[in-house]
Amino acid sequence: MKRWFRQHVDAVYERLLSREIAGAPTHVAVIQDGNRRYARQNGGDAHDGHRAGAETTERVLEWCQDIGVEELTLYTFSTENFERADEENEALFDLLCDKLYEFADADRVHDNDVCIRVIGETEMLPDRVRDAVDYAEGKTQGYDQFVLNIALAYGGRSRLLEATRGVAHDVEAGELDPDEIDVETIEQRLYDQPVRDVDLIIRTGGAERTSNFLPWHANGNEAAVFFCTPYWPEFSKADFLRGIRTYEHRAESWRRTRARRALALLGAVSETELTEAQSIVNRFRDSLPTGERPHEDDIDATAVRESDDAGGTDGDSLDSSSRAAD
Repeated sequence: MKRWFRQHVDAVYERLLSREIAGAPTHVAVIQDGNRRYARQNGGDAHDGHRAGAETTERVLEWCQDIGVEELTLYTFSTENFERADEENEALFDLLCDKLYEFADADRVHDNDVCIRVIGETEMLPDRVRDAVDYAEGKTQGYDQFVLNIALAYGGRSRLLEATRGVAHDVEAGELDPDEIDVETIEQRLYDQPVRDVDLIIRTGGAERTSNFLPWHANGNEAAVFFCTPYWPEFSKADFLRGIRTYEHRAESWRRTRARRALALLGAVSETELTEAQSIVNRFRDSLPTGERPHEDDIDATAVRESDDAGGTDGDSLDSSSRAAD
């Protein structure tokens, strides 16, 4: 009876969350923590936990596709995980092989044009895992509707270090001008194929840290982060939707801040900067509380007044106004 009641409440809560969500992040990254603790809690060994976690992974993939997420990255095996017992890792490698072959042949993967990619130091993995990786990537390389990144033998700092070394080598060889180094220069060296900026990181298992996961794409994009206590095998759709809601609140807060700063700029900027501030206010005014929203006529009047006061002189560059608005 108690279990039935809990399931009923969870179903109602899930429907409520679904109605509250208006959009979806483009790229969700997940730290799948708690498999081994789940197994111990239920009297099993680590392999039991990893297998139960693999079932959750399949469900999350479906949930992402249902709400419109376009890219999902799973932190499946870190470089630090090599320090675990060989017996545990060998069983996990066998499971990874099974799942990679299974995913690569699954109708739902091909029906939904899912591109499977593996990121990380794959040369550190056993031959049988690398063979499974090649098979999965080869079978799905032509798809572009949804990207599933599987982080294996992954370490965020090590990837940044390798990218930096690559840039330094090209500069030393005279193939790259230091003045030409930009964001794209680094990104092109991080992974074989582009990875979108991360909008939301989800971590299960109760820990509140991002553990060196996609630092360039997540921290640089100020991704929203959702920490929750269920172990990965227990992660439910309601938990997933709560994470999406966290992203939406973060995005709304960002839009509101941009609008407020742009409003403040309208009264204190030069003519060149004024156009940029006006544009931001017009884009994000609806995200402000009703009492703070300026009327469009007021915005135009401010623009005319500031233009007259500026006497037609140019102010700082658009780059400086963009930084201020940000």
